[in-house]
Amino acid sequence: MTSSLDKLKATGTTVVCDSGDFATIDKYKPQDATTNPSLILAASKKPEYAKLMDAAVEYGKDHGNNIDEKVDATLDRLLVAFGCEILKIVPGKVSTEVDARFSFDTKESVNKALHIIDLYKQLGIGKERILIKIASTWEGIQAARILQSQHGINCNLTLMFSLVQAIAAAEAGAFLISPFVGRILDWYKAAMKKDFSPSEDPGVKSVQSIFNYYKKFGYKTIVMGASFRNVGEITELAGCDYLTISPNLLEDLYNSTEEVPKKLDAEGATSLDIQKQSYVDDEALFRFDFNEEQMAVEKLREGISKFAADAVTLKGILKEKIEKA
Repeated sequence: MTSSLDKLKATGTTVVCDSGDFATIDKYKPQDATTNPSLILAASKKPEYAKLMDAAVEYGKDHGNNIDEKVDATLDRLLVAFGCEILKIVPGKVSTEVDARFSFDTKESVNKALHIIDLYKQLGIGKERILIKIASTWEGIQAARILQSQHGINCNLTLMFSLVQAIAAAEAGAFLISPFVGRILDWYKAAMKKDFSPSEDPGVKSVQSIFNYYKKFGYKTIVMGASFRNVGEITELAGCDYLTISPNLLEDLYNSTEEVPKKLDAEGATSLDIQKQSYVDDEALFRFDFNEEQMAVEKLREGISKFAADAVTLKGILKEKIEKA
């Protein structure tokens, strides 16, 4: 029997594995993989990844004039090391995240991205296999514009919770965006004190609106639904360009034989009545329109803080190892 995972792939959706635990990735045959500091932190605590940690610490000890610089160098090397291992498994690309502390600093985001790409190059991996992940702030979107247009570096704009962010990202020429389905659902469940069926799920509806907008106006930026809470959210988005899915939900799809009909249709979207909006060189309008969406504002702030906090925790572990080495 054909699995629901294969049926999902048959709708035209590219399946991506949302994990830093590359030991589990190969089973599901994803095209790409995505990581973030939280996933790397979880994976790095497992004994099977000790060699990667040790190698990164050895590298970091020799790169930096003080302990903070050495820790930063170690973390960057660790993120890239995980990415290299993942690329031995997936045929496509891996997403590696810029430090969330730079979410409101275009210049530092660009510099960190160039450094990450250089580290990959040193290890024999070309930029065509890397997606630089940056938060979908105004500054992050401008960083993606610079990286895409001036350096030919493909970007994944993450922590996306609104059509406003999506429009600005497409206008910046971002290669891919990651609208967060499950975190949107979390907010509405807490705010409205109710549950939602998959077809009524506000996170699902957000991705549907972004997908339809992009296809209506011919944007090439890939829509990759992310942050799923259940299989129903995933199957409601069958036909989306990409979906990045955690190993536990990939396992559920792998073990299921339920039908997965195509729900999103790029051709059908072209006939929809959708109003066009633009934020090119209009930071004030972007900020105003984004600010009108309480959920998006709160979830973006929360997401940046969480990723930054997990990076700090990971740095603490690395600092201890460097000082002991």
